[in-house]
Amino acid sequence: MKTLPKQAATENAKPLLPGKVALISGASRGIGLAIARALAVEGCDLVITSRNDSALKKASRELARTGRSVLAESCDVSNPASVEQLFAAVKKQFGHLDFLINNAGISHAMAPVDKLSVEVWQQVLATNLTGMFLCTGAALPLMGKGAVIVNNLSIAARDVFAGQSAYCASKHGALGLTNTLREELRPRGIRVIALLPGATDTEIWNQFMPDAPRGRMLQPETVARAVVNALLLPPEGTVEELVLGPTEGKL
Repeated sequence: MKTLPKQAATENAKPLLPGKVALISGASRGIGLAIARALAVEGCDLVITSRNDSALKKASRELARTGRSVLAESCDVSNPASVEQLFAAVKKQFGHLDFLINNAGISHAMAPVDKLSVEVWQQVLATNLTGMFLCTGAALPLMGKGAVIVNNLSIAARDVFAGQSAYCASKHGALGLTNTLREELRPRGIRVIALLPGATDTEIWNQFMPDAPRGRMLQPETVARAVVNALLLPPEGTVEELVLGPTEGKL
């Protein structure tokens, strides 16, 4: 695991987001952890969540070494009670939230629609779509003008992949939710960004394509840097969709 030295940002440059509070779901590994690391370097206090307690504790210890305040809370984003408990803890410790990164997501083994179980379908939709809905609804009372929501959707929000019907359906639905949120929240000065990374070298590939060519993929750190850059845009400017792809194109 890559680690960050304490006060890494101040050794070379002044942090660009000091004192901001960011919540990243699914932050114990992959893109979520990379975003948490990048935000810590820029001065953010962090709330990180995951269903994997041991991985969450490990990530929390690493991030705390940057000198930032880190609240690590186990959370199943598909469970309303678990989400309610998470945001009660956020309100108690920080009182507000500047950035919400809806990153938690799962996929499933390759299967055509007529071979995909309803249980798997419901689990994927509950995590990838309902989880985003629940976390956003719970976060909004803590967010004010200037806050930003970033929804990690993947290119599966626009493209389709045979054998991945539940995953693609969840991401297409999440894009619709993201676009609706943007219009609802524009009058409140809360920006909403759809993050659509192409193939990225994370553990999610083990769920459906373990032999995928990892060397041709984006790295999580590349996606994280793009997210930070989007968050740094001035209030009068934003990106609505942040689309990233590996230089070699599709796998």
